[in-house]
Amino acid sequence: MTASKAVLSIPAESVKARERMQGVVLETPCLRSRAQPAAESGLMLKCENFQHTGSFKLRGAMSKLSTLSTDVPVITASSGNHGIACCHAAMTTGHELTVVLPENVTKAKLALIEGYGARTILHSRDASLCEFHAKSLAADGSYFYVSPYNDPTVMAGQGTIGLELLEQLPRIDNVFISMGGGGLISGIGSVLKTHSPQTQIVGVSATNSAALAACMEAGRIVETEHFDTLADGVAGGVDENSATLPISIEVIDRVIHCSEDEIGAALYRLAWTDKMVVEGAAALAYAAYLSDEASFAGQTNVVLLCGANFDHAKIAPILTRARV
Repeated sequence: MTASKAVLSIPAESVKARERMQGVVLETPCLRSRAQPAAESGLMLKCENFQHTGSFKLRGAMSKLSTLSTDVPVITASSGNHGIACCHAAMTTGHELTVVLPENVTKAKLALIEGYGARTILHSRDASLCEFHAKSLAADGSYFYVSPYNDPTVMAGQGTIGLELLEQLPRIDNVFISMGGGGLISGIGSVLKTHSPQTQIVGVSATNSAALAACMEAGRIVETEHFDTLADGVAGGVDENSATLPISIEVIDRVIHCSEDEIGAALYRLAWTDKMVVEGAAALAYAAYLSDEASFAGQTNVVLLCGANFDHAKIAPILTRARV
């Protein structure tokens, strides 16, 4: 099957984005899991939890802001990580920034954003409504709206992770990527499918907030019900006419849904086996690998640990429970 123009355009744009981001964005390590230290194949962890700002979102934010004039203020919406990333990028580029966040944003993420000096607006408890509000404020041209995911330049920024993986590993059989609005998996998936077509892209969806998976199944944008999830970084809906949906349908080979118990178990195992405390959205990708571990044996598997900006109040009870 011939790749679409949208998919084929992202790898080249990712190369350009990587050049623009030099000195601002870290090339993060891809480490072998301590659970399989001696295996030739096995489990690798791509550690975006070590990225500046604590998540992959800096790549997309810097990719976008580095193309914008500073004459117009920037506004965005975020469940936390994208807002933090835009703050860091704006500090570098000199943009004036406003961030619209849900009222239930974690205290740690809110504190980080306010610490950068950005203006914040708390609006509803739904990430998709925050995006709608931010876009409405930008409608008259007072701001330039930066989407967390629905933008080819943002997707290209996330795609730089795929470029790094191709350099870090001689072969990748499966890569597990948590799905929110689809910018991350669209960017990485496009790069890997272009340069390593045998690699299987496994999208991972939190059962409690599975908008992109539902849209993929329907072949169009659909409304879904959202519940609280440990993977709060992927919570929320998908933009109408989102550019990420057709790309996700094209590049994702398999979708795995994970429950809150599975996400919690993955958080626990990452902390006590790999000595990494990550946020729920990162553990979500690992939970998918654990859910069918036997079927991936003997292959080179990459779990993308997308971030580490966790809420202490949510994570602490999971990490300190009795080992079973």
